[in-house]
Amino acid sequence: MNDAQKILCAGLDAARPSLHIPKYITSGKLVCSGKSHRVSQYERIWLVAMGKASDTMAKAAHDILHADGGIVVIPKNNKSVFYNKKFQIIHAGHPTPNQNSVIAAKKIITLLENAGKDDLVVFLISGGASALVCAPQGITIQQKIKTTKILLESGAAISEINAIRKHLSGVKGGKMLENLHCDAISYVMSDVVGDDLGSIASGMTYCDKTTFSDCLGIVSKHNLGKKLPKSVLIRLRNGTKGKASETPKKPKIPNQIIASNFTCLGVMSKKAKSLGYSVVVFPNVAGDVALAAQKILRKFKSSKKSCLIFGGETTVQVRGMGKGGRNQELVLNMIPQLPEKTIVASIGTDGIDGNTKHAGAIFDHAIDYAITKPYLQNNDSNSFFKKFGGLIRTGPTHTNLQDIGIILQHR
Repeated sequence: MNDAQKILCAGLDAARPSLHIPKYITSGKLVCSGKSHRVSQYERIWLVAMGKASDTMAKAAHDILHADGGIVVIPKNNKSVFYNKKFQIIHAGHPTPNQNSVIAAKKIITLLENAGKDDLVVFLISGGASALVCAPQGITIQQKIKTTKILLESGAAISEINAIRKHLSGVKGGKMLENLHCDAISYVMSDVVGDDLGSIASGMTYCDKTTFSDCLGIVSKHNLGKKLPKSVLIRLRNGTKGKASETPKKPKIPNQIIASNFTCLGVMSKKAKSLGYSVVVFPNVAGDVALAAQKILRKFKSSKKSCLIFGGETTVQVRGMGKGGRNQELVLNMIPQLPEKTIVASIGTDGIDGNTKHAGAIFDHAIDYAITKPYLQNNDSNSFFKKFGGLIRTGPTHTNLQDIGIILQHR
């Protein structure tokens, strides 16, 4: 394993929920947003986990709490690492919702409605929950699926995508908690730049600062008016006229971020320094993938044993018909300008990049732009790396703290 791979592995390892849950949950108490909750004061404790890290979060929490039961919602293609007769494990749609996503929302609502006033509900939230738990309002599930696909390919930021999702939903943006009649707390693993609780998992257990008017602005900004289903536009317009209820604007329960992309970058930095590199950390990488690639390259100071560690989440406007993902496309954008004796890599901490089964890519030499250009134009970075080498495959990691990357001059 070369140094770049060692540093990336350190970042991935740092994203494991089992490292972070015990900082907030012990057998006797739970600490959330600075407040302690004694386990002994509750009759029963329920776990509700949703997102790409839901099974690993639930396992880590249940190993400590020995909860009375709950619901765990994970992506349909992920094999759960958590098995317990007290829990319902639901495999739902991601990155677009499916019928199981609707079933998951209904089952969670039923659990919240049936929880006793002396019970405690512990939510375990991670990225991906926006698609995994779905309760369309004013539109059908088929229209929600189409809308989600259009938004994901539009180049819109995740905060913009989630603003619209929240205003088409009966559970997002804190609406789920309307069914809650007992104490609850929420532990969150952040998969968004800036760690905005209103955007992570579409603010499922938080609240929402965006409005129907904001959503129409996003539609206009990305020229989506003629692409989205008419029912979506009607719903958003009705909302601006007060004909549909706004999302809650104040949080009902405490939410605690237990890990973020910074967690990974900090561990990667320590690892790189231990290997003898001078390190610069570039966090919160966001925006268009091609522009982000240029910003990252400008941040890298080419010299012997230098290392730039970066993290965040870029956006890709899909114009072509190829296979790829934002991490593979980010690396492909950087290759033509790669200095000699330099390695560049970028991966998704969830292990899945775009519409591929790969986590990202790693490459160690420059290739002329004339060669990379057609692959970039067709959003076909995966085919490039299949031909020239460099694909990274981890499989689903059962966690999700955005993307991590590295540029390293190894000689």
